Amino acid sequence: MTAIAVLGSTNMDLVAYVPKAPRLGETVTGREFRTVPGGKGANQAVAAARLGGEVVMIGAVGADDFGVRLRSALTAAGVETAALRTVEGASGTAHITVDDEGANSIVVIPGANGTVTGLEAGDASRIGAADCLLLQLELPLEAVLAGAAAARAHGVRTVLTPAPARPLPRELLELIDLLVPNEHEAAALTGSTDPLAAAEALLHEVPEVVVTLGAAGALYAARGREPVTVPAPRVRAVDTTGAGDTFVGALAVALGEGRPMPQALAWAARAASVSVQRPGAQDSMPTRAEVDPGGVL
Repeated sequence: MTAIAVLGSTNMDLVAYVPKAPRLGETVTGREFRTVPGGKGANQAVAAARLGGEVVMIGAVGADDFGVRLRSALTAAGVETAALRTVEGASGTAHITVDDEGANSIVVIPGANGTVTGLEAGDASRIGAADCLLLQLELPLEAVLAGAAAARAHGVRTVLTPAPARPLPRELLELIDLLVPNEHEAAALTGSTDPLAAAEALLHEVPEVVVTLGAAGALYAARGREPVTVPAPRVRAVDTTGAGDTFVGALAVALGEGRPMPQALAWAARAASVSVQRPGAQDSMPTRAEVDPGGVL
């Protein structure tokens, strides 16, 4: 079983479903509202656990009702939460609008996530015991750097999802083995709207890059190798929230099992394609039986 450590955010997603997203200054009437456990870190942890990974979550929730629900959701998915601290104040929240085409826009309020500024006792050992460390950018950068440094010290593969997109310091990039931006994040990091050109630019900073392309699949590039594009199954998207996190969680499991990158990418794309056919982030994430051959696609 693949051992995966996740150092990242936990948020309660406050999701409004609308026919069409409002423009600036516009008010629209929605058709449904839901509160759903989320956060990029927790989402990746749940995705990996449901797909067969042995996952530990490192982060923080608030001392509020959302914090109780967030921890319970992780535990129910099979994620180890001993390193998920409870701190005074509010849990993180994400305010999400989803339109009838399944597209979304998100505002994140860090809450308890903002208190995670480094590793605590036992965290480095948890990272060292993993096959892979998953990182995102919804925690303070100091914590991301500390986690990446601990992984490098223990020879653990580091996978960074650079979201929300922001300039990445060289000291962090030097600790990253695999960078997984979506096409918009890749463009923000490089200034190039062409995914292949962006990936090639990022290879000057990290040894491997996967650019996720939504319904078009994913592009893989590595130093000294020809780029590979893996298509995604054609499905009707209901809600794309959490699809990228599903992809990363699945990719971590597949790589930990020793699958070659093209096969790992194809399996991760299948997992993401299952998730977009259902509403919510963690609620939509598939089990292994749904993704393996003979599953729901």
